[in-house]
Amino acid sequence: MTTAQEEVAGLASDLIRIDSTNRGDNAGPGERAAAEHVAALLAEVGLEPMVLESDKNRTSLVARIEGADPARPALLIHGHLDVVPADPADWQVHPLSGEIKDGCVWGRGAVDMKDMDAMMLAVFRQRLREGRKPPRDIVLAFLADEEAGGDYGAQWLADKHPGLFEGVSEAIGEVGGFSATIGGRRLYLLQTAEKGIAWMRLTARGTAGHGSMLQPDNAVTELAEAIGRVGRHEWPVRLTPSVEAFLAAAADALGISFDAEDSAAVLSKIGPIARMIGATLTNTANPSVLSAGYKVNVVPQTATAQLDGRFLPGAEEEFFAEIDRLLGPGVHREFINHKPAVQTTFDGALRDAMIMALLESDPDGTVVPYCLSGGTDAKAFSELGIRCFGFTPLRLPAELDFAGLFHGVDERVPVAALEFGTKVLDRFIDLC
Repeated sequence: MTTAQEEVAGLASDLIRIDSTNRGDNAGPGERAAAEHVAALLAEVGLEPMVLESDKNRTSLVARIEGADPARPALLIHGHLDVVPADPADWQVHPLSGEIKDGCVWGRGAVDMKDMDAMMLAVFRQRLREGRKPPRDIVLAFLADEEAGGDYGAQWLADKHPGLFEGVSEAIGEVGGFSATIGGRRLYLLQTAEKGIAWMRLTARGTAGHGSMLQPDNAVTELAEAIGRVGRHEWPVRLTPSVEAFLAAAADALGISFDAEDSAAVLSKIGPIARMIGATLTNTANPSVLSAGYKVNVVPQTATAQLDGRFLPGAEEEFFAEIDRLLGPGVHREFINHKPAVQTTFDGALRDAMIMALLESDPDGTVVPYCLSGGTDAKAFSELGIRCFGFTPLRLPAELDFAGLFHGVDERVPVAALEFGTKVLDRFIDLC
């Protein structure tokens, strides 16, 4: 009988070869083919998942596995099936090849997050083949549209089909449980928080006219000055509990003292992960799209831009007040996507189970909380009162810039990390 560790790399490779690119406009291939593939793999071991479509080919599936004590609150384990676009010309291998080389599975989604999808499948396929029940009910969810905010996936399910998650009290998903080597020690970053999302469309309006004339009421100028103020703004540091706990643990691993007033001293020494961690010390707002005009000698009436805003837990009101001050009265903003920040405490029986499962496989590791700079489907599930953690366990080589692989070129995950993750995930389920 094939074991989960033997099967996981092939499952990840197969999933990567299925194009589920999400360009954010609902015009791509969707997740239908990937969802049908997952459903067939679960059906092979006796599950009958519900396959649901929020729109044509925008497909998610949910399955409930009965636990030994169904009276206990259930646990949700979720992953998303969609991936961001990739240009094959930039890659060493085709991003949809799922090629296994140099000890890694390569392709778009290898770390975000078809790796976890494969681990979920591998572990539960083995458990179901062996008849091993989890201690409590498990709800498995393979979701559409996470890469565009989840409105066609997790959010749609939470709004339209909340009964699928009846009795669920806790959840695990992306992005946490992976290792980062700091000061020669492996720290496993357990996600207990994530920043909120404020994707905004900005619009300035002026007077259209001939480009040769004086045009003091110029929409392009108004918008350009506003987004310049936003893009160059230095946001104040706000250390949330998870960020402060991570920095203190990193300082200990480095053998230096931790001063909350000088977090830069720690960031400068922790390597590539500093890009992700550094973005969780402050709110952020990055202009990302500009559009105005249609001919060089015509001053347009309207100019628009898009802004990717992320706010810390507890800082939403402060964030928007500052954005409005920076934009000024001449620029109107509206939401493209607005989702809350999510935060929980680093305690409890589920946290203990994650720590125990990790340290049984890596006794030299240290498990620490952290805040994710991006967002996940935890936002939708938290609205159902579910306590959410990021836990996709991976033991990674010290030299791998893991954070840089998310949405990056040559995305890949070590096969050994997948095998480690399936072992940890299986043990965690026994402990949860």
